[in-house]
This record gives sequence, structure tokens and C-alpha cells, in this order.
Amino acid sequence: MSPLTYLAIYFICWWVVLFPVLSLGSHSHSEAGLDLKDGGDPGAPVLPNLKRKFITTTWVALILFAVIVGILLSGVADGLLTPIR
Repeated sequence: MSPLTYLAIYFICWWVVLFPVLSLGSHSHSEAGLDLKDGGDPGAPVLPNLKRKFITTTWVALILFAVIVGILLSGVADGLLTPIR
């Protein structure tokens, strides 16, 4: 496989991992009991911690990527990729 293929696999892993990580540790304004006077969304997180979540997403996606590439390079998935006749 080409390096571009590996980059595409990692990119997909990163985006798939991002969405569950975004919800970890987030508390909305309504859950925290804060009153929004300026008409803000009560469901918006109080402290989103995006930098920490992007770092967490990066290393979790790297582990997932290593597992996927390991399976592909070991030949375990070769039988799954052949067409059924």
C-alpha cells in the first residue's frame, strides 16, 4: 500500500474516534445549573477542552490505526477481501 493509503486510513480512524471523545467529560450549561442571559444554547458545553480532546483523539486513533494496519499486513484479512464465487 502507498503512504497515501496509510494516511487515508489514519484520517478516517481519527474522525471516527473524534465523535465519541467529544462527549467525554462535557457538561452543558443546563447540567451545571448556569443561567444564560445572552440567549446562548443551554446544551453548549461549559468547558469544551478541545485541545485535550484532540490530543486524546490523536493517540487513540494511532492505536486503532496500528491495529488495523497490523491486521492488514499480517494477512489475516486476505480471506475477507477475496470475492465470493
